[in-house]
Amino acid sequence: MSSYLITGAGRGLGLELVTQLVQAPASQVSVVFAASRREPSSPLQKLIDSSSGRVVHVPMVITERASLDKAAAEVEAKLGDKGLDVLINNAGVMPPTFEGIAKMDNLRYALEVNVEAVHETIAAFLPLLKKGTLKKVVNITTTLGSITQAPKYIWAPFPAYKISKAAMNMLTVQYALEYAKEGFTIFGISPGWLKTDMGSQQADLEVDVGTKAVLDIIFQSNPEKYNGTFQNVLVPGWENKEGPNQYDGKVVPW
Repeated sequence: MSSYLITGAGRGLGLELVTQLVQAPASQVSVVFAASRREPSSPLQKLIDSSSGRVVHVPMVITERASLDKAAAEVEAKLGDKGLDVLINNAGVMPPTFEGIAKMDNLRYALEVNVEAVHETIAAFLPLLKKGTLKKVVNITTTLGSITQAPKYIWAPFPAYKISKAAMNMLTVQYALEYAKEGFTIFGISPGWLKTDMGSQQADLEVDVGTKAVLDIIFQSNPEKYNGTFQNVLVPGWENKEGPNQYDGKVVPW
């Protein structure tokens, strides 16, 4: 009976993560804390209403430490003497720059949300995660944040997103190294290019397909094999697909 907290749970990948987690038996997933900065979206509210208490909304502004600390206290009160098992840092932003990197004026914003807020979220929930059984922190990243693979994504006009995700990958490794001795599994997953509001309908994968592939990795992950790694999802038929994106289940080069 594991507990999960997901940021950015009101829509897209975050909402689908909540949807699929609550479909698991209660013996596997006891409660899902769905965090968003506003009141629950209509689809999230429907999940909450039909979940028999297994989905709990947590109002949380990830760029405000006071909000994070308040949310952590609320989650702790709900869990009682149990800890939080899995934290999924899903919330993020992808601001475009269409006129070339020299015109980029949104890097500070991207770093605040995609890096600093992820750090603050982990730090705020770390005491609860230490009390948990699984001790997993999963940061949703992207292959666009791979420095090795950067040349094949030169066409994508999101330099601030790419830079911030590369920085978040290093943040992930720093946490993984420091907390390995306490039994934590801290790693990043690229869920693929998904058909969401952020990804657009021109994307490769339906959101339910990418979400299932993400959860397959999270469920099987362990400290020995996954801590401090950059994981790519596995989607059958996409292992050797032509084009920039392959979903082969392999470790992504930094």
